[in-house]
This record gives sequence, C-alpha cells and structure tokens, in this order.
Amino acid sequence: MGLDKLGRSFQYAVAGLVYALKTQRNVRIHFMAAIIVLGAGQYFRVSSRDFVLLFFAITLVLMAELFNTALEKAVDLFVQEYSHLAKVAKDAAAGAVLVTALNALVVGCVVFYPRLAGIAPGADRAKGVPLLVTLAAFMLVFLLNLAGKAWASGDNVKGSWLPGGRTALAFAGGTALTLLTGDLLAATIALFLVLLAAYGGPGPESRTLAGFISGALLGILVTLAVFKLAGW
Repeated sequence: MGLDKLGRSFQYAVAGLVYALKTQRNVRIHFMAAIIVLGAGQYFRVSSRDFVLLFFAITLVLMAELFNTALEKAVDLFVQEYSHLAKVAKDAAAGAVLVTALNALVVGCVVFYPRLAGIAPGADRAKGVPLLVTLAAFMLVFLLNLAGKAWASGDNVKGSWLPGGRTALAFAGGTALTLLTGDLLAATIALFLVLLAAYGGPGPESRTLAGFISGALLGILVTLAVFKLAGW
C-alpha cells in the first residue's frame, strides 16, 4: 500500500511536469535551453564542479517556472475578476523566475566563456577580458535600475526621469566594449548599436528624453566605476 501511494505521488509529479511543458511556453524555452546547455557541457567536457553548477542553475530555473505556473493557476481559480493583489502575486512569481534565469546566465557565462574564447579568433586577447567584472557591472546597473523603479513607485520622483532599464543596460554594454577593446572604430560601432537598440525601446521611460539620458548616465557611470575599482 505504501509503495502504491508513493508510485501515485510520483505519477502526479510527472503529470505536473508534463502539463507545464505542454502548456507553458517559457517552460518549453527553458527546457530546450537546459538540453542545449547540458549538451554543450558534454561537448566541452566541463569539470564535475562546473557540471554541478550548471545542473543546479537549470534546476532552480525549472523549479521557479513550476512554482510560477502553480501560483498562476491557484490565483486564477479563486480570483474571477481583476485584483491588484493577484497581479502582485503573479508579478512576484515572475520576478523569481527572472532572478533564477539571471543566475543561470551568469553561471553559463562563467563556465563556458573561457572555452568559447579559446576557439574564437583573438583568443589571447579574449582570455584577458575580465568577464566577472563585466557581469558585475551589468548586474549592478540592473539592480540600481530596479531600486529606482521601486523608489519612483512612491511618487518620490517624476516618472519621466526614471532611467530606462533597456537604455541603461545598452549603454553599460557599449561602455564595457569600449573599455575592453580600446579601439576607436569599435567604440564608434558600439555607440551606434547602443543608440539603435536603446532609444525608443519598450516602457514609458525609454520614450522620454529625460529617461533616455538618465538611463545612459546610469549605464556609463556605473560601468566606469566598476571597471575602475577592478583596476582595469
């Protein structure tokens, strides 16, 4: 009897996984990404320690997606009309997925970048790139932008001055590329791509000149400060 109950519990768990994989687009995306990452890990013959890091990062993302799906269905079951608290619950669950996805991205960059750099043109130069410093700059820009949005939600500042997240990250990337290459042509191309990608992006902040300028300053100044503190 105990074994039968345990077997049914396992079947229910598998049914939940199958349901999420069948109905949730993001779960399918993360599932395919997991297969690609695990395959790449075998191809590059990553160490046992790096494989464990990849495995835990994948597990966290999939767990967050499953919890997000469960919470959304539970909210929809009990809430039949618009509720601000229901929206907050769903947004917070989606935020948990975003955090785990960013963590997986950082882990993937740390594990695979040295191996990809080794087979790419200019590998000697690439091996000297401070990957962790660049990632730290991006994460700090992202976190400061989130803090700004939280502060602005209390009507402490005008929304038009809120830094655009896409703009800030784009300028952080352009600044990092300029610092890493030290090449005027590369810097010019980076600036052009940054302007093309950032201006007019989604979100009300990106559609105002003030939001664009504040986002650009946030991305540039934070990246410069992080690289300076790292001695680059």
